[in-house]
Amino acid sequence: MSPTKTSLSNLIVANGEPLIWGQRTYVMGIINVTPDSFSGDGLGRNVPAIVEQALRFQDQGADFLDVGAESTRPEHEPVSAEEELGRLIPALEAIAARVRLPISVDTCKSPVARQALAAGATIINDIWGLKADPILAEVAAESGAPLILMHNQKTRQYQDLLPDIIASLRHSAQQALQAGVRQENIILDPGFGFGKTPAHNLEVLHRLSEFKDLEYPLLLGTSRKSTIGLVLDLPVEERSEGTAATVALSIAGGADIVRVHDVKAMVRVCRMTDAIVRGWRPRSWSQ
Repeated sequence: MSPTKTSLSNLIVANGEPLIWGQRTYVMGIINVTPDSFSGDGLGRNVPAIVEQALRFQDQGADFLDVGAESTRPEHEPVSAEEELGRLIPALEAIAARVRLPISVDTCKSPVARQALAAGATIINDIWGLKADPILAEVAAESGAPLILMHNQKTRQYQDLLPDIIASLRHSAQQALQAGVRQENIILDPGFGFGKTPAHNLEVLHRLSEFKDLEYPLLLGTSRKSTIGLVLDLPVEERSEGTAATVALSIAGGADIVRVHDVKAMVRVCRMTDAIVRGWRPRSWSQ
């Protein structure tokens, strides 16, 4: 299978709807095909379980699936491209054969992204915002795949938190544009939980509306993160309510996509928040 030209503007998401920014918040369901996920939901190479989860997320209202084969938890052990592909490709091929939703591949390696697109992925999600492998932008440009660029850095030191993050994201977006990625195919992610202290994470969420000045769609991934655990003093499996609060506040701050583990519950949080913040109404609405 060869990758097909696509763009966010022509993607079909949940319930056969075309993607239209600003109409409602889109939900990205996380599928970890790793043995060492921080959230305890890693499925490893269990392809039947992976497909079952993908189908469940589709039924629960997810708009995208994000499939990753290398853990990004703190102090994780990096894996080679070969190991990542060995986990990823069977999962992607199986999901793509059964699920109607757009599939994002969570990788920072251009060879992995290239093969993932050939196996059925249609979006690239780079947690290093082209800092680890700038060639990812060329892969996205050549294939026409939308590209998610996340802010990340190796230290937690900033001169001025929000301006520094915004400048870094602007630079990543400019790199992508120079490589030939279409502007409408770029999504930015402030990187909640990456290269930031818990206090930084809370400030990013509190000031999320400032990122709209970048004029790109925003993705937020707060689900089950350690900052929630620290605030509530709860283990990872008990952070659903804390995640719900961050999802609702992300939407109020301007997030267009939320990346979550608990799809069913967070779709409900999004719809209720959208009804208040975006003026979204269900099809059955009669008043």
